[in-house]
Order: sequence, then structure tokens, then C-alpha cells
Amino acid sequence: MSAASAMPSDSGASTPLPELAQARTWIVTDGKAGDETQCIGIAETLGVPFEVRRITPRPPFGWMAPWGPIDPRDQPGNRRGSLAGPLPDLLIASGRRAVPYLRAIRQASAGRTFTAFLKDPRTGHDTANFVWVPDYDDLRGPNVFTTLTPPHQVTPARLEAARTAPDPRFIDLPWPRIAVLVGGDSRHLSYRSADMRRLLLELTKLAEGGCSLMVTVSRRTPRNLREALRELVATKGGFFWDGTGVNPYVPMLACAQQIVVTSDSANMVGEAVTTGAPVLLFNLPKTYIRHRRLFAGLAMAGALKPFVGRLEELHYQPLDATPAIADAMAKAYAEHRARWA
Repeated sequence: MSAASAMPSDSGASTPLPELAQARTWIVTDGKAGDETQCIGIAETLGVPFEVRRITPRPPFGWMAPWGPIDPRDQPGNRRGSLAGPLPDLLIASGRRAVPYLRAIRQASAGRTFTAFLKDPRTGHDTANFVWVPDYDDLRGPNVFTTLTPPHQVTPARLEAARTAPDPRFIDLPWPRIAVLVGGDSRHLSYRSADMRRLLLELTKLAEGGCSLMVTVSRRTPRNLREALRELVATKGGFFWDGTGVNPYVPMLACAQQIVVTSDSANMVGEAVTTGAPVLLFNLPKTYIRHRRLFAGLAMAGALKPFVGRLEELHYQPLDATPAIADAMAKAYAEHRARWA
């Protein structure tokens, strides 16, 4: 079991509704950064204290998700399992392997725990009391809430704080400063050599045109691409985050005049458009087809253009669906609690 406690701090969280103020809240995922970040973003926006419960089901239980049972060692009531302790009032979960755990908590609480699932659980809309999916997903139902962009932790308050007190690592970088958000291989696609060469060529054009590149990579980024980006920054100037020190992700977004982001991560694109800065999408040929629907919507909103080695002029209001998702969840939670009163 991996469990961590967290309290909302400088996240820009709103004052919780009375129904939520004392809610015991769990976040349940298998630890994937994208899933956990979305759940935490919602909990912080709700303004509730929460615990992160990371599940690690053994084979074959993880393989059978989302349809199979949970790992027996994690049954609610087991003092050493992932679900140890008093059951939560509010459960926010995401990820295929978390679905059986949500079902187990719902059953153990006799329906009293309000369950929320982010993204399609693949087991139907009635798997949870509340389900959020992006607009490009096909799932619909009376308890399904949809938005164009996903939830996250890049709040206006955090961006403003980063602008008010700039990260010293960026202060001396010449303008224009370009944030470069690079993802990596996934089950949907792999970076080909041609893709990596093209990305490096287009970024070199920006650097040689006088732009300061602020580059951050993912744990999924291929090693040879990571090293090539590091060398590009060392040669042309800029900033490359090597994983040491405080993560500069939000400060990079806050001070970037434009943002280059790779098309393998809908989450990073969703976070980038919260800034109001032009977002330049580096297209990978095997990008997930549903993500392309998101990118088309953002292009129609005037927030995004393809990245072809040059800066673009775009004007749009920052896009952030997290408060709307949290508000819809809070209302559904209040209605659920009223039925148990």
C-alpha cells in the first residue's frame, strides 16, 4: 500500500460547500501521474482535505481490471490493505485498475460513499455516482459531465504566484521565452527516429531565431531524445530541467510567451491552454484519434496551431474546465448526501 495525505494550500481552492467541509476524501489510482494529477486538481478545487491511496493489485487482479475483483489483500476492512481505515465520504478515482476498488468501496459502504470517476471507466456510466469524461469521449449518461479540457492542478492562483515571484532559474533568459513540454512513448504511440529529428530541427529554428527554450521532459521520453534536447539547450542556450531541484513546470508555463507541446499528452495540452499563451502542437503521426478531437476543438477556440518551427499569433481567453467539473461534482455530492439524511 502507498498512501499519502495532502491538504489544499496555494492551489486557489474555493471554500468548500457545507456538505463537503467535513467530507473524508480519498483519491484512488494506480499512481499514474496523469490520473492522479486530475483527481488532485478536483479535490484541491473543492477545497477538501484528502488522502491519496495508490493501489498495486497483484496479478491476475490487475490484468482483469476494470471487470474483475480487487486484490483480496485490499478488501475494505483489511488493516494492511490499500483501503484500510474508515471508509471515505467521497471517493475520487481514475484509471482502469482503480475501477474494481471503486466498486468494492461502494459495496462496502452500502452506497453511502459518493463515488466519482474521471474518464470512461469502461464499465458503464452507472459504475460511479458521478463520471467526468472529455467531450471527445463517447460515454454519456444522466450522471456524466463533459468538458472540452481535462481537470488539472495548474490554477490561476498558482500561475499568478509564479508570475509575481519569478523562478530565479528563468530571470536571466532573453525574451521570447518558449516553454517546451515533451511527452514520450505510450501504448498508443512510440516516437520514431524521424519524429525526434523533426522536433529537434523545429526547435533549433526557434533557438537560432533568438528564442530561449525552457524544456521539460517526461519519464516516458525516449533517452536519446532526452539527451538530444539537453545538448540542444547546452549549445543554443536556455533551460533544461534534469529532474533536480523544485519542479519548474508551473513557473515555465507562467512566464512563457508561447508553449510547444507534443501531441501524445492531452493533459499537457489542457494545462498549456490555461495560460492564454499561444499553444503550438507538435504532431505525432499516431496520435490517439480521440485526442485529435480535443486539439480540433482548441484550434477552433483560437488557442492552438500546429508547430512548424515558428512562433504564431493567437488570442484567446485562458481555458480551464477544472472549476466547472468540481462544481458539478459538489452539487451531485450534495444531492447524494441529502438522500441519506
